[in-house]
Amino acid sequence: MKNLCLFLLLSLSFSPLFAQQTQKPMLYGNNWMAITGKPMAATAGAIVFQQGGNAVDAACAMLAATCTMWDTLSWGGETQALIYNPKTKKVMAINAMGIAPTGATVAFFKAKGYNFPPEYGPLAATTPGTPGGLIYMLSKYGSMSLKQVLAPAMHMAAGYAIEAQAANSMERDKELIKTWPYSKKVLLPHLGQKREAPEAGEVFIQKDLLSTLSKMVEAEQAALKKGRSRQEALMAAYDRFYKGDIGQEFVRGSKEQGGLITMDDLAKWKPVEEEALSTDYKGIKVYKLKQWTQGPVLLQALNILENFDLKAMGYNSSKYIHTVYQAMNLSFADRDFYYGDPNQYPAEPMEGLLSKDYAKQRASLIRFDKNSANIGPGDPYPYEGKKNPYLKLLKSRGFNPDTGSRNFAPKHDLGNNTPKEIYEDRLWRGTTSIEAADKAGWVVSVTPSGGWLPACIAGNTGIGMSQRMQSFVLDSTLNPFNVVAPGKRPRVTLSPSLFLKDGKPFISAAVQGGDTQDQNLLQFFLNMAEFNMNVQKATEAPNFNTNQLWLSLGGSKTSDREPKPGQILLNANTKEEVRDELKKMGYVLSFSERTSGPINAIYFDWKHNSFQGGSSNHGEDYGIAW
Repeated sequence: MKNLCLFLLLSLSFSPLFAQQTQKPMLYGNNWMAITGKPMAATAGAIVFQQGGNAVDAACAMLAATCTMWDTLSWGGETQALIYNPKTKKVMAINAMGIAPTGATVAFFKAKGYNFPPEYGPLAATTPGTPGGLIYMLSKYGSMSLKQVLAPAMHMAAGYAIEAQAANSMERDKELIKTWPYSKKVLLPHLGQKREAPEAGEVFIQKDLLSTLSKMVEAEQAALKKGRSRQEALMAAYDRFYKGDIGQEFVRGSKEQGGLITMDDLAKWKPVEEEALSTDYKGIKVYKLKQWTQGPVLLQALNILENFDLKAMGYNSSKYIHTVYQAMNLSFADRDFYYGDPNQYPAEPMEGLLSKDYAKQRASLIRFDKNSANIGPGDPYPYEGKKNPYLKLLKSRGFNPDTGSRNFAPKHDLGNNTPKEIYEDRLWRGTTSIEAADKAGWVVSVTPSGGWLPACIAGNTGIGMSQRMQSFVLDSTLNPFNVVAPGKRPRVTLSPSLFLKDGKPFISAAVQGGDTQDQNLLQFFLNMAEFNMNVQKATEAPNFNTNQLWLSLGGSKTSDREPKPGQILLNANTKEEVRDELKKMGYVLSFSERTSGPINAIYFDWKHNSFQGGSSNHGEDYGIAW
């Protein structure tokens, strides 16, 4: 392709700050940059950039391409984004999370024997958000037609050489896939043979999905021929999906398989543009989505950590690991009890939770001799001049919100006993990330998800349904703000980030993985802000994860989701003396070769008016720049 410079993030470069080599080199560009979780999807972004699109157009093209590749998400999932608008100098938040359908009540799920909504199948599905979110972003902030940005995805739906990761996931999960007739038809093209899923490199054809995308483009193009504006034409495509024949087939296919979604649910749902939440960390403005995501966890953790000299502790020293681990636990304890849909009653106490004074009070709870295994949610209400209406509820759970602790210390062997490989799959499951920036100043950070393998496809649409209902709770004692109800959005893990410095974009970043997202993004940011790593070093630098939280994804039993107090995932290269010191503090250690993400990020080099891209060495994440 003319004038296309592909920087393949594969070679080695040496990092003097920590004792390891980076496995990918820095990505450089001064016109545009496109990074995402799939090489082919990064190419889709590059194509749109080369055709004159802006960063929003390219992000939409990458979103469409990743949705067509299945192992991280599909078209029936959810999209959430932060967008920096260079014209207004503001960060906007896009909420394209679907809602619980008609009939999705606590009583309904409990009657079926669930403690949480199921993790797979039609009853796990919220209404699809990604098609509407993509069209909204494109209409409001893009410059191209739907036909242009969907072209790479439509070529892929017509047939693309499938990657091993997706193909092998289909084969591994084929017994469950066979229980859904439309999934079986699409995802297992070799039924009856030894290998029923596609082979790696096989041309994978999705006729139903191609038909669905074609119908959306047809609606847009027909409107344009009638003299409608670009925005009106895009809304014609939107209406065909949510109110027309596409939606009708989606609902029919869902109901046939036992799902709850109605045409009224689709018609009432709309993507929402809202203000991002933010905090200031040592002069850097940090932006996250609202509390229907876990994004504020990162803001709370930074507010707590601002009270300590992290740099003096030393990168990944035992004291540093302990301090950050404790700050994350304090923040996640609040997440697990106080976060939920801000458009539904009751209202979450976000002013108090993000108060610097509240953060100081929470920071004072950190002990430096041992892990606080009994830490719980605090009481943020006094920090916004209110009385906590849930004090009795907290105390009924054995929590003392004044000290932020439980009245008992759970033993490690009485916590979550889920096998390690299943637990970590739930911790990291699904999702991808998309980062895009252009010379005009547009910046986009997206963490789309939902409908990952094994996916239940809705009728003959070729669209995998969301699995995000599982992030609701059925028991208000766990979280009174996130109890399932029709029309409500679940509190999700999805969490893109934007950082501004001196009023200009500083870093754009996002990462795949459920409850680990803001853990890894927090450490990535500290790597740059405190330890002066460049963006590639920061994406690959060894992180650690706490398991002392309630899982947002997983089985329908309470025991599948319970915290594992004191359990910590460390990088396999962690020094022996650090391991020994952490064990003395009461930690239970586990190890992995790669603990960096996978993080995708863009750093804005204002000295040279260029971009630097980072993409961690964890998976297939890939970037292209010019």
